[in-house]
Amino acid sequence: MTVQDALGELVRNPREMLIRRWNWKSALFSSTLRALVFLFANLSAGWHAAAGAGLAELLYRGVSAGFYGAITQALREAEPEWLASVAAMILLPLISHSIEAAVHILRGTPKIIASIVSSVIFTMISTLFNVYAMRRGALVTGEGGATIAEDLRRVPGLIWEFVSSGPKWMIRRTEAVD
Repeated sequence: MTVQDALGELVRNPREMLIRRWNWKSALFSSTLRALVFLFANLSAGWHAAAGAGLAELLYRGVSAGFYGAITQALREAEPEWLASVAAMILLPLISHSIEAAVHILRGTPKIIASIVSSVIFTMISTLFNVYAMRRGALVTGEGGATIAEDLRRVPGLIWEFVSSGPKWMIRRTEAVD
């Protein structure tokens, strides 16, 4: 399946691809981690402001991240892998951070720029990791998905593989040149 096929299927069949395949694992992990990002980014504005920003992010991501996880899951089998990763890394932040910024502007989050910049950086890294993990069968919901306990057992190894994949690729490229 090409990246264009995967994105086309999302547009042609949103009920199946986004609603029925809503990824609760993405919603759980993303909302929790992002709430912490907003909490810490806003601590200098006071505990009340930080807690409010964290709670707003927890609620927003608790709903929306399941849809973004479904998009990532739809791209996990698309080829070439690098293009699927780039598509996810551009498409998801564009959609999610536009809405996220609106949510936090409306609620008056004090450290909005630091919060959004931190969140965008987190999204870029986490999206690449999620595509990587989902291609290996982890963090997938529905058909082909494992239990959350099985996923949690695999995550440390997947993080190591993900982080070391860049240096391993560079070593292989260097050896191929020799």
